[in-house]
Amino acid sequence: MTIFKEKLEEEYLTLAEAKEVLEDIERERALDEDREMRYELTRAVEHVNRFATLDVEESEEFVTELQDLEKVDEATAYKIANLLPEDRDELRSVFAQERYSLSGEELDDILNVVAKYV
Repeated sequence: MTIFKEKLEEEYLTLAEAKEVLEDIERERALDEDREMRYELTRAVEHVNRFATLDVEESEEFVTELQDLEKVDEATAYKIANLLPEDRDELRSVFAQERYSLSGEELDDILNVVAKYV
């Protein structure tokens, strides 16, 4: 017998937004002494604490500014905001799965936006 799970909704989050959500879950679990945090949840909390450098408002502005660029869609904007690529090679890896490639000028435009928030 095969069990299928239906995806009810999908939402992209920056690390800062994920950190905020996970902090709420962590606080909720801390109130109940009988509930331990699962390994996956603990690792996720450690990850966002280590890599989330922007606050929620900054990350939202960052994603919006990236989406204003011509070649950056919503999913890619969130990926760039989370990875904060520092050079063209790192940025090219974000676009590696796309069916198009970006010119050097387009890559530089994106890196200029990233540089404002790093």
